[in-house]
Amino acid sequence: MFIDFTPDRGLFPFEARWFSTSAGTMHYVDEGTGPVLLFCHGTPTWSFIYRRIIGALRGRYRCIAVDHLGFGLSERPEGFGYTIPELSAALGELVDHLGLSEFVVVGHDWGGPIAFGTAVKRCDRVRGTVLANTTYWPNTALAKRLFSAVMGSGVMQHQIVEKNLMVERILVSELGRVLNHEELEHYRAVQRTPEARTALAVMPREIRDAAPFLAELEKSVAAKLGDKPALAIWGMRDKVFRPRDYFPGIDRDFTDVEFVEIAGAGHAVQEFAPGEFASAIATRFPA
Repeated sequence: MFIDFTPDRGLFPFEARWFSTSAGTMHYVDEGTGPVLLFCHGTPTWSFIYRRIIGALRGRYRCIAVDHLGFGLSERPEGFGYTIPELSAALGELVDHLGLSEFVVVGHDWGGPIAFGTAVKRCDRVRGTVLANTTYWPNTALAKRLFSAVMGSGVMQHQIVEKNLMVERILVSELGRVLNHEELEHYRAVQRTPEARTALAVMPREIRDAAPFLAELEKSVAAKLGDKPALAIWGMRDKVFRPRDYFPGIDRDFTDVEFVEIAGAGHAVQEFAPGEFASAIATRFPA
């Protein structure tokens, strides 16, 4: 199924583009010319989260922002698993279709492992990496595994699918004072019906279920991307991706990494500080 929603051109003034992967049809935007930046979102967001950053950078860069299958305007293919490995494979098909080279991969939240899973297999074509409140190794902390178990229970899966819990209780609670009504509605609109929320229900379970993929990815990132320029842009008020838990691992695996700490920002750092986000990328990876 596809989402019956057209973004407001005043908020999201980009041409919609489409690519048919082997699993389903992906929506993406491709704006500007110059060095390539590949933006990958997490959950429960979509390419809309990068709108201000694309607007700031498309005069100097080619900005490509995807909607993973099951998110945003992309298809919700019947029978698809929406697992991190599957989403990463679909992204890889798009990267190959576009013939991207010397690209900087930007990953936020689950968009990190999805993007890096694609990047490690094409490391000779990757210029560098941007990590934004994300990880690429298994979540072994007890609190996160308990969260995964609780959110994967029948009761909470019902809340996610039927009540849009991930948007209404998690995203809105963080961004309700940052975004206006129209912007929040753009997050709601792409997850308006229970049928549209299948991927949202899978993501919490992947904290545990994707552990084998993440364990292999942790080794591959260090081996294949670790010597490339890296940038970590972090919302320092993120209660899930706490800096003290993630900075040491990033510093360990990347030999040339710079950290940009945004003190007042929470998890969705792109919404809290889009100007600082865009400026950090332009400084680290000049056009």
